[in-house]
Amino acid sequence: MTTSSFTLLPFLPPAFLSSAACFLGLRAGLLSVWLSGFLLIALSFYGTHLLSSSLNDPIRDSGFSHDSSSPRITIFTAPPPFDGSLEDRQSLSVRSWLALSSHVTVVLFSQHPSVSSFAQRFDSRVLVDSSIDFTLLGTPFLHSMLKRSEAYVSDIAVLIDPDTILLPDFVSTLNYAYELDRDWLLVASPLNFPHFPFYLDEEDRCWRQANGRRVRIRELQKMINQNGQSNSGEGKIVMAWNNIGGPLHGGVIPPFLYQRGIHNQWVINEVLTCKDRFVFDASSTMSSFFVSNPENEYTGDNNSVSRKRNWEYVSNSHLGQLYGSLFFSDKSSTLPKLLKCNKRYLFVNASDLSIVPSMAEVKTYHLRERMSGWRTREKISACISRRNSRSVKFSSFQKDQPMPPLTFPFHLESLLLLVADKNKTVVLAVAGYSYKDMLMSWVCRLRRLAIPNFLVCALDEETYQFSVLQGLPVFADPLAPGNISFNDCHFGSRCFQRVTKVKSRIVAKILKLGYNVLLSDVDVYWFRNPLPLLQSFGPAVLVAQSDEYNRTAAINLPRRLNSGFYFARSDGPTIRAMEKVVKHAATSGLSEQPSFYDTLCGEGGSYRVGEDKCVEPETKLTVKFLDRDQFPNGAYLELWQRRDVRGECERRRCFVLHNNWISGRLKKLERQMMSGLWDYDSSTRMCVQSVAT
Repeated sequence: MTTSSFTLLPFLPPAFLSSAACFLGLRAGLLSVWLSGFLLIALSFYGTHLLSSSLNDPIRDSGFSHDSSSPRITIFTAPPPFDGSLEDRQSLSVRSWLALSSHVTVVLFSQHPSVSSFAQRFDSRVLVDSSIDFTLLGTPFLHSMLKRSEAYVSDIAVLIDPDTILLPDFVSTLNYAYELDRDWLLVASPLNFPHFPFYLDEEDRCWRQANGRRVRIRELQKMINQNGQSNSGEGKIVMAWNNIGGPLHGGVIPPFLYQRGIHNQWVINEVLTCKDRFVFDASSTMSSFFVSNPENEYTGDNNSVSRKRNWEYVSNSHLGQLYGSLFFSDKSSTLPKLLKCNKRYLFVNASDLSIVPSMAEVKTYHLRERMSGWRTREKISACISRRNSRSVKFSSFQKDQPMPPLTFPFHLESLLLLVADKNKTVVLAVAGYSYKDMLMSWVCRLRRLAIPNFLVCALDEETYQFSVLQGLPVFADPLAPGNISFNDCHFGSRCFQRVTKVKSRIVAKILKLGYNVLLSDVDVYWFRNPLPLLQSFGPAVLVAQSDEYNRTAAINLPRRLNSGFYFARSDGPTIRAMEKVVKHAATSGLSEQPSFYDTLCGEGGSYRVGEDKCVEPETKLTVKFLDRDQFPNGAYLELWQRRDVRGECERRRCFVLHNNWISGRLKKLERQMMSGLWDYDSSTRMCVQSVAT
């Protein structure tokens, strides 16, 4: 409006001025209503979007974002069979892990069919891996689990007990840790929650009460932190580490049995000692808990399993003393704590609650610069004081403290019940400590061929202790000869003569208990499972390898029965014949092998039938010599001298290849290792995957 216009206003009629004012006011009112309506519509759309997002993705209130930049997380555990109430608890735990993020994958180490059936419900997000080492009763080895975890491509690896439940702040904590500038190991102690009346809905998106009402994540976290009970002793520990660089532990981990105590604190202590990773306690920044229900714990099919668990805890304790840098002080007081105060992560010393000036933490948040003003410092101090109660606890364990004697809780009869197959057949190996590595390679090979029904007879205390710690089904022979030489126990030596006579005596004992026996020396390499073929020969037939190397000669010539690989049935003729062999060997100055032939085939081969059999006239037992193309001895066709021993034997469809006809333990070891027919890594104490299985 110009100046002249203003000069005309006093001369306009009053009615006109009143109409103009009303028009302007009406226009302003309409504009205000229109703007208000627009804002209400916009707010309505925004509120609807928030409500929809909240309902469809209830873990958003945790602050976790599902973008593609989130780290890939692989959670590893080894659950017992999914049976009864234990199935419900473990199923809830696994579903809680998968609900955290689409970037979470779960790997279950197990051999049990129920675990495979469970995993099939989740497509490729839950995998079952049975390629690790287990004990005879199915307990997995921790060192084998950790080694296998390195084969999976992920940014963060997590090792957790199978019944531990996680809430979304676990992922938020991992996101923060993932941004640290160095390798790290996060540890946390889950709370013990005696009664947990909530469940995940069918889509694994919402936690609900028994009446179906939805429970928000923050309500759940608050309730757990207020009502959860601390883990007693070492208890359950969650471990997570960045998986991009090197392995969690670069050294050799003893053969600890998973979930049997000691191993968690041993690993944490070792990582601390190596100083390659920043180790911190994140118990206060992540909601993890387990529902305690001891009455429904898995106990197995008989009372022996409870004895087995006690033994396994003792076994791990012995390993801790044997291998270890164990806990001369309270390690929990040395671990920095990760806290979250005022929506900000920070590390504090557990002892004096001072802020840890770690390079990674200062770089991430510039905490010292941000702590401006006494009110901020006061709030952080108060937050630290409130959060200090939760931490990882270690059980007290001192070096050289008295330990219970390490003895296997099973005798021969109970072991036979556990390991024999449906045909009541066992595979028996007899070994002394000088052949412990070859014993383990033999065991690993049988495991790769899925042959679990084997037994080990230990000739000395060292072999017995070694086998116990390796989780083998072992028993000691109380009548075994002492002073077994470490290097000079090869064929023809006095040590060899004493040792071989143990084998026929133990076989006769097992036959009398009602079990068939395939005896195999540990220097016999198995390409295929021979049991179906050997069991097809029927009763009153002893099937044995021939030691004849001349390709054109009869395979049942005098003294050519190899007592290092034979199959004997638990029937009357076989038992009586084996008793005659044992009696003959007891009075002989030679090994048991001549006693086998002279007793069953007659001195000079007088009981021979054709070129591949003998018939003992008193017991009517038939001795069948095995085809050498399928069961070659160490000198036949000079197979061990071939450039590709494995390939040559597989082309011939060999079942086994005996590493005999060579003198000296070291030469035998060298020949087998150099040929590639070796399945055990003594440096890591683990089975290794062969070139072909």
